[in-house]
Amino acid sequence: MKNIKLTFFFLLPLLVMFLAGCGTHQTRAKSSVVDYLYPGGTEKIVTPSIPVLTLPLKVGIAFVPEQKTERRGARLWSGSGVVGGGALTSAKKSELLETVAANFRELDFVSEIEVIPSEYLTHNGSFSNLEQIKTMYGIDVIALVSYDQVQFTDEGLLSLTYWTIVGAYVVSGEKNDTSTMLDTVVYDIKSKKMLFRAPGTSLVEGNATPINLSEELRADSIKSFEEAAVKMSENLNTQLSNFKKKIKRNPEQVKIVHSSGYSGGGGTMGFLELMFLLLAFSAKKYLTIKGGS
Repeated sequence: MKNIKLTFFFLLPLLVMFLAGCGTHQTRAKSSVVDYLYPGGTEKIVTPSIPVLTLPLKVGIAFVPEQKTERRGARLWSGSGVVGGGALTSAKKSELLETVAANFRELDFVSEIEVIPSEYLTHNGSFSNLEQIKTMYGIDVIALVSYDQVQFTDEGLLSLTYWTIVGAYVVSGEKNDTSTMLDTVVYDIKSKKMLFRAPGTSLVEGNATPINLSEELRADSIKSFEEAAVKMSENLNTQLSNFKKKIKRNPEQVKIVHSSGYSGGGGTMGFLELMFLLLAFSAKKYLTIKGGS
């Protein structure tokens, strides 16, 4: 009996470690527009100017560089402890970029869409890297896509904060939950000015057993990315529409000029054109009143 007690005494710490390892694991894969454009807090020294958009626009679309996948805890039943979906594959990135590109192809003031390989964007490349891409592809505006996905496989409620270009977004997760944020941020490269952004989020609740946990988490990872992409695309349509209205209401914030031979405007009207129409209307009204008198 004494030997049994001694054995239990020595095995108890190992049992606690085993249970802790089995009950706690997080996998987080992400890329960040903030870290790419403003490495080391350089947003303090970047001074945007008033954008001058020459219509029709040439737009580039790219994923910003990924950061190292973070894994916390271990699952002793999984051997290496590596579970979950991890970072986006190149094939899935291409699919998501085509989803974003489709929104811009519907716009009459966009002439070309360039899908730019992630390899051309360097870590912490900032606006100097964007200037290189602008020269290579001849683009005016770029849509930078980033993502943040975390998979909770813990007992109990957890939370995580996503840091985006405009602040923090807090999400919570239970055991085997997969939470994802996709974010598209559109910048005018020359002026270094953000024009608008469109996020999309997803929460997939899982209930996998330890035996099929890895497979379930990989499937949940893909599903969550796809759901977030749909919501981001819907939001992008809304933000594009709002942007067109914004530059009508506030012509001093964004200057619109037309290329030679281009007569469209994507629903926008230059300030001088508007003033000309107002003056013409006022003159016609004045002549009508004067002629009647």
